[in-house]
Amino acid sequence: MGSLAVKATTPKSARGSEWTRRVRPRCAGFTLIELMIVIALIALASSLVSLALRNPADTQLEQEGARLAALLESARAEARASGLAVQWVPGSADNDRTRTTAGFRFVGLPASAGLPQHWLSAGVTATVIGAPAVVLGPEPMIGPQRIALSLEDRRLTLATDGLGPFIVTGDETAVSR
Repeated sequence: MGSLAVKATTPKSARGSEWTRRVRPRCAGFTLIELMIVIALIALASSLVSLALRNPADTQLEQEGARLAALLESARAEARASGLAVQWVPGSADNDRTRTTAGFRFVGLPASAGLPQHWLSAGVTATVIGAPAVVLGPEPMIGPQRIALSLEDRRLTLATDGLGPFIVTGDETAVSR
């Protein structure tokens, strides 16, 4: 008699045998982390673009303000060291519509001081607030003084309390016409 070989197999209907076949393929779409990374990259790119597209008049006016503050402090130190009465006088506007200026002058300093007498950018105007000129010396305490710089429709103010240096203050605003 022949022997019957019985083959042992696991039934397919048993629990868990089809689990690997039922796993769904990954759903199409983005995870929350992927969306957050994309939003962060967009925010970074837009901030860099906004810095690159800055108004050139603002930059020029800030440069003029920092330069003028340094020039005033140089003239103030020279006035104290030499004992001379020195004033800074802004130039007058040639034509109010074009807002061009003749520059500025340091009255009382010798020509050997070598301080410039013109603006770096065309169209910059300056006005001493409350006085015709800024007194720079020879006294160490000169009194509070303010200078308003304008370029196109932008305005910037330099100020001193009389004891400290001239600084650019934060009240940069648009000039009303």
